[in-house]
Amino acid sequence: MFDKILVANRGEIACRVMRTCQRLGIGTVAVYSDADRHAPHVEMADEAVRIGPPPAAESYLVIAAILEACAKTGANAVHPGYGFLSERASFPEALAKAGVTFIGPNPGAIDAMGDKIESKRRADAAGVSTVPGGKGEVKTSEEAVAIAEEIGYPVMIKASAGGGGKGMRIAFSRAEVADGFDRARSEAKSSFGDERVFVEKFIVDPRHIEIQVLGDKHGNAISVLERECSIQRRNQKVIEEAPSPLLTPEVRAKMGEQAVALAKAVAYDSAGTVEFVADQNANFYFLEMNTRLQVEHPVTELITGLDLVEEMIRVAAGEPLRYSQGDIQPKGWAIESRLYAEDPDRKFLPSIGRIRRLSMPAERAPTAALPTTVRVDTGIVEGSEISRFYDPMIAKIVTHGETREAAIDAMSVALDEVAIDGIRHNGTFLSALMAHPRWREGNLSTGFIAEEFPEGPTLPATDEIRTLMATVAFAVEAREALRRSSFGSHPVPVPGPLSALFDDETRVEGHVAPTQGEVAVTIDGTARTVVTHRASYGVWQGTIDGEAVSMGLDETPHDVGLTYRGRRLRAKVRRPRVADLQAFMPEVSAADTAKKVLCPMPGLVVSLSVKEGDQVEDGQQLAVIEAMKMENVLRAERAGKVKAVHVAEGASLAVDAVILEFE
Repeated sequence: MFDKILVANRGEIACRVMRTCQRLGIGTVAVYSDADRHAPHVEMADEAVRIGPPPAAESYLVIAAILEACAKTGANAVHPGYGFLSERASFPEALAKAGVTFIGPNPGAIDAMGDKIESKRRADAAGVSTVPGGKGEVKTSEEAVAIAEEIGYPVMIKASAGGGGKGMRIAFSRAEVADGFDRARSEAKSSFGDERVFVEKFIVDPRHIEIQVLGDKHGNAISVLERECSIQRRNQKVIEEAPSPLLTPEVRAKMGEQAVALAKAVAYDSAGTVEFVADQNANFYFLEMNTRLQVEHPVTELITGLDLVEEMIRVAAGEPLRYSQGDIQPKGWAIESRLYAEDPDRKFLPSIGRIRRLSMPAERAPTAALPTTVRVDTGIVEGSEISRFYDPMIAKIVTHGETREAAIDAMSVALDEVAIDGIRHNGTFLSALMAHPRWREGNLSTGFIAEEFPEGPTLPATDEIRTLMATVAFAVEAREALRRSSFGSHPVPVPGPLSALFDDETRVEGHVAPTQGEVAVTIDGTARTVVTHRASYGVWQGTIDGEAVSMGLDETPHDVGLTYRGRRLRAKVRRPRVADLQAFMPEVSAADTAKKVLCPMPGLVVSLSVKEGDQVEDGQQLAVIEAMKMENVLRAERAGKVKAVHVAEGASLAVDAVILEFE
């Protein structure tokens, strides 16, 4: 075993690796850029070393800086986490020359599987089912079009060195292939320094299922079951679960056998993931192999009881696998939700800034009374800065239950306990996903989000949920009125009628009768006893008729905002006579920006496609903005003539900065 491990990463995965090291009694070293000087992973480690300025290319991707940190601290092993240097064969090669052990697969396996073109060849040779398409690099858009026409639309254009949805485009026509080819190559070069792409058949209505594998340095390899990652947006995973609701035991065994065959074919000796695309009939095809720990590994850990980081460390130290295939049996069901700093109301574009307030669900182990697990993997605390330099993940919230339904219900409760101020986040959207009937049925595909949420990231409130929200709003108002009555010179009579006007233009009438410690709320003739345990820090927690309830809470002097199970409403609570007189003052309209193109997120202007005086058509490309290493194409929403262009290529823009104006 190792004395000291340097974690060549940041954020939640660095903290995650350090937790296992601490449990095993292994010393830890953090590395950090200037942007992460006070980050939680730095505080958590036994030692920390600065490795450069904020851009990853000048810090976390600099192998020489990592080697220097190892030499300075005496670390005798390095865990790369995921991303950054985790899948670069040159990294373990450089570490080996310095006498430092890489906690990951051998460079040969990384080379073979890290390149999507080569990995597909290797999979074919190992007898693994593969997707129809080109057999190698595609160098021109004309060649890409020719392959697409041969295998039939739709097709997927993919970066050979890609991952995380970067350098990927789906094309349904000749024109989309040409445009997608250029965008995929550009993103691939920007993100990975490798612009090679290939083209393969896109499986319609697909599901994304992956097999976790473990191999050692003694020729052993096993499958650690599957995860389903079909809930995606822009080819990036949002929700993951284990096991998959699609697979039968027979298909699971077949996928596992093929994944193990591929792992053995490349002498794989660590934790890795073989990814498959499957159709709705469970026919599956090899996509790629990720030669590292996956973001979604916690769901596998919760259904198997394994600590995958520990197994990686033991294998790297030369130990044989401690488990045989027969030891790996699924226990219950696990769900993971990725909580991102992004704005669902702006098409999920990244949201950057400082987190002023943070409330996360409490971690808990299962008990006889509550047989579910809640786990939170994060590298964020209050005061943390969400930077444009790195991935916008805030946390991974993971739940485990005896059944899929129990795990989903536990996740719904956990997400209702999330409150963050200072940046926008996708928590309400994740709650909406958990409440969606199709999700709960397990009827999934990678197109789920686009198909089921075309109008936005929330669900409409039902009468039942609106009544529940009104109950909490009335209890909050009664509690606040009692407080004002106790401390103010003018007592506020709290027992009596209240009216809530929601921003969906519905009204709920009720009656409240507060006493010490609880409030009786009556709506539509039904009385409910409400006990408030917490109404601060962005969360309301309490009981309604003895049932535990959590809601997001955003109070202002004029109204109260509530979020619950993917629904988000604001309510103005008044005594009816005041409500009738004031008529709930209308909101002030925002300024007219119909003739302006605004930057939808903080980012860099990669290119401008128009100039002053140009006549543009509906849908025509105007500019390309890069944020978080993803290129976002801005297109005209209507025909018009360009009056002025306010930015230049290479400019760094804030959110809502004016890019250009139309006449």
